[in-house]
Amino acid sequence: MLRVIEAAEYILWLGCQQENDLISNLKLQKLLYYSQGYSLARLGRPLFDAPIQAWQHGPVVKEVYRAYKEYDSQAIPCPHDIRLNKYQPVEREIMDEVYGIYGQFSAWALRDMTHQEPLWQNATEGEVIDVGRLREYFLSRAEIRPLIVQTHKKDWDEVAEQILRERHSLWEKLARV
Repeated sequence: MLRVIEAAEYILWLGCQQENDLISNLKLQKLLYYSQGYSLARLGRPLFDAPIQAWQHGPVVKEVYRAYKEYDSQAIPCPHDIRLNKYQPVEREIMDEVYGIYGQFSAWALRDMTHQEPLWQNATEGEVIDVGRLREYFLSRAEIRPLIVQTHKKDWDEVAEQILRERHSLWEKLARV
């Protein structure tokens, strides 16, 4: 399990790899939330060691908020000297996939997304969102959300085979038109 600051640094590093995608504290908080949720659903364990709380603008990891609050709503600078070898491949994979799905959205769009979710809607401000509830919520989204969570039921080969079958079927239908 990562320290939450390590997970935050990796996500910031991912943002720095993309041209013009600098990450604010608000966006970082939401990407951490989704990373933790997908890790719980896919691996059955937390990605990082810190609790997530319900705050006015959605889920927040207080330790990370405090570490970067000096930047207010501005972009957090890219981390220096990040050692990628300290991250397990599966940890990187989860954060890479979450960033690939949610990194395209602005901080405020992510905030609005989390405000539509029952975990935030049913929490009181300042309440810690229990990892058990977080896991159950992300597992419940597994069938309607991206491939990242669907793999908890199937291995990658089965998922790839299913995708190829669906594409083949689609091509057959198109050929008959």
